[in-house]
Amino acid sequence: MAVTKSDTKLLKNFINGEWVESESSEQLEVPNPATGELLARVPISTKKDVDKAVKAAEAAFQSWKNVPVPKRARIMYKFHHLLNENHEELAHLLVQENGKAFKEAYGEIQRGIECVEFAAGAPTHMMGETLSNIAEDIDSEMFRYPLGVVGGITPFNFPMMVPLWMFPLAIVCGNTFILKPSERTPILANRLAELITEAGAPKGVFNIVHGAHDVVNGLLDHEDIKAISFVGSQPVAKYVYQTAAQNGKRVQALSGAKNHHIVMPDADLDKAVQNIISSTFGSAGQRCMACSAVVVVGENDALVQALREKADGLTIGNGMDEETLLTPVIRESHREKVVGYIEKGVQEGAALIRDGRQEMTDSKDGNFLGPTIFDHVTPQMTIAKEEIFAPVLSLLRAESLDEGLDYIRKSRYGNGATLYTKDASAVRKFREEADAGMLGINVGVPATMAFFPFSGWKDSFYGDLHVNGKDGINFYTRKKMITSRYDY
Repeated sequence: MAVTKSDTKLLKNFINGEWVESESSEQLEVPNPATGELLARVPISTKKDVDKAVKAAEAAFQSWKNVPVPKRARIMYKFHHLLNENHEELAHLLVQENGKAFKEAYGEIQRGIECVEFAAGAPTHMMGETLSNIAEDIDSEMFRYPLGVVGGITPFNFPMMVPLWMFPLAIVCGNTFILKPSERTPILANRLAELITEAGAPKGVFNIVHGAHDVVNGLLDHEDIKAISFVGSQPVAKYVYQTAAQNGKRVQALSGAKNHHIVMPDADLDKAVQNIISSTFGSAGQRCMACSAVVVVGENDALVQALREKADGLTIGNGMDEETLLTPVIRESHREKVVGYIEKGVQEGAALIRDGRQEMTDSKDGNFLGPTIFDHVTPQMTIAKEEIFAPVLSLLRAESLDEGLDYIRKSRYGNGATLYTKDASAVRKFREEADAGMLGINVGVPATMAFFPFSGWKDSFYGDLHVNGKDGINFYTRKKMITSRYDY
């Protein structure tokens, strides 16, 4: 809900090394999803604010691009040290504004730190290639150069990790960066600005513009921004990709997901259940690698019963409570949307074997929704096809692994999938035929490490080069080829 006045702290944009008030008088409240406590207000900035940031970033780029790569890497080493030093503080901030459990928040901080570790290897990553004698007395060389000013648009569900997928690598490659964090979770981003500045990043190298649609469009339309990295919902990802590409920019747009976990009859039941429960209900299901559909192969009612019993035993509450696994969804409006999906599932004939609506509390006490499980879901049902982004699990029945693979194949999304089995031949078949970019074998969340690409397929990704790993280096650099003839 938009507000215009409050005694709560109003956040500022970070432009050219300074905290700058937005040109806009419009603001949004930033509440704690678990308690409703008002944490801050965030400005809904304008395209004028974007222009200011681009101007500062463009000016900084002229000198930053010539800073030796090892010197840029040393700033990342310092940033890495500061993130480790402030690990607990950052995790607390994350829990406050996002609502996830402290253990998961702590883990997210660690995954972000690992991205900085990878970026600190820039002297190796930025190396070019050479080949002598491509023809008589002729050699050829390839060098990497930065693009210029680049932008990042990040989601609420990983306010630490996703920005660190982007700006450390972009900056260490010699670019300057403008971050548009989610207006739902803007507080942690401002702390990152303080830390990267303390690490030695010069003025204008890293900038933040808070806001919503106007800032997004300002970044997509600005002729001086050379590339856009985005993570968010599928409709917005498609819009970002099409708009930015039409404007001649490089784009990587990470999108929605519907991740299937196939449980074979020979799977270790206890381990499979534990992994599925953690993957489905951790972070309230608000992550693009969450398990949202389980394919039960064969008659395995014991699996269904175990999932329901385990869900019944989950502790629901504030992420700062050590026992809590299931935390609130980000906003009351999102909870209402999820309730609509639950009602739709019932209307379309799925068997609601655990109804999370029974744990809903009044919105002033937090945006809680209990674990919800549907059985006998068919691939044609809405809850089987659409990303719900919530603690809602659909169970689909299949007679064989082939049928389960067909469910994955027909999904519009292709982020991740997991197989639970002890059968090596099933593993190989799954590896070769599962139509998704990140696969797991007996693991709940098959997300990649920072040195590998986060490689979603189909409508889970728009673009050519993924975030992280070598793809990230290639995305944030352009190549210059030199061919030389030597006549002696």
